[in-house]
Amino acid sequence: QPRVDSVKMQSDSVIWDLLNHGFCSFKTKTRTTNFCRNTYSLTGLCNRSTCPLANSRYATVREFHGKVILMMKTIERAHQPAKLWEKIQLSNNYETALKQIDTHLIYWPKYLIHKCKQRLTKITQYLIRMRKLRLKTQRKIIPLNRKVEKRETRREQKALVAARLETSIEKELLERLKKGTYGNIYNFPSKMFEKALESEEIELEEELDEPEYVAEDEIEESDVSDIEDFEVSSEEEEEEEEIEKDIEGKGKAPISGAVKRKRPHVEIEYETELEPPTKLKTIDF
Repeated sequence: QPRVDSVKMQSDSVIWDLLNHGFCSFKTKTRTTNFCRNTYSLTGLCNRSTCPLANSRYATVREFHGKVILMMKTIERAHQPAKLWEKIQLSNNYETALKQIDTHLIYWPKYLIHKCKQRLTKITQYLIRMRKLRLKTQRKIIPLNRKVEKRETRREQKALVAARLETSIEKELLERLKKGTYGNIYNFPSKMFEKALESEEIELEEELDEPEYVAEDEIEESDVSDIEDFEVSSEEEEEEEEIEKDIEGKGKAPISGAVKRKRPHVEIEYETELEPPTKLKTIDF
């Protein structure tokens, strides 16, 4: 009878020799150590004990959208790549999750159990930090487009230039309107004309409210006489007020109408000039 050699379906040592001495797409070499970029790597290091490709019996812990999942691989499911990894969801409580790892990996190597627990602690720590950061108020960074900013600045500059032109044109038209360069016929909206008139009235009022200061040399004699008349009239009013107070103090009824001021007695003399008598001519008969 022919001799039949037993053929193994998967040999971990052969796969590791090929990956270690040959090419591996997940390996990254550095001066000190080599790293593994495979998503199912337990530690992230390129070792014989932690390589997910060279170990037919392998376990790791991963996180999907805030849920921690224990993933296990066995040799019995090697012929089904879609069902190769068995997924077991762990609880949110840290102690119960550790117990679940112990129960599911009861007969597995202690090194894998220890590394799975370490990975679970790291994942729970960064999940807690994520929850704390979500509760805190953070500034939202919004990216800005440089093209849009440049476009807006150009538009603003153009709008400013247009506004200056409009104001200058409006002033020039108003000056021409005052001078009457275009005659008596105008074809423009009445609102703009009224607005211009109101602005001019406001400017005139402001000019009138401001006090004017005159030099001493510019004062004329007529202005001085007006000031003296004003002072005399103010003195007369004060005297009239004093007379009214005296009348009220004596108990007499106030005199209706304006109080007449006592004037000094003045004597007036009239001189009459008599014509000299005309001389009568004697007539001899």
